[in-house]
Amino acid sequence: MISRKKLVRFAAILAAALLWTGQSYAAVDSYRYMHVSVETPYTIFLFLLAGILSPFILMGILVWRFIGRKSGEDEQPDVPPTKQSGGEE
Repeated sequence: MISRKKLVRFAAILAAALLWTGQSYAAVDSYRYMHVSVETPYTIFLFLLAGILSPFILMGILVWRFIGRKSGEDEQPDVPPTKQSGGEE
């Protein structure tokens, strides 16, 4: 169990570290290291569109594949039926 004294000490060190960082890290230009062009939003849009529409496309393919089957039509039991025990023959 962590003692109260150690917890207060950790909180004080964390607060001092966070206050020490200052504003210098926020001043870095976020676009300096990224090559952002006009095509970037379109690329992001197409990537997200494919991610959203792919389940619907898969659903359509599966429905088209299994549209003529009724439930339980082509199902074969994996285990052959056995005689029920309970009565003597």
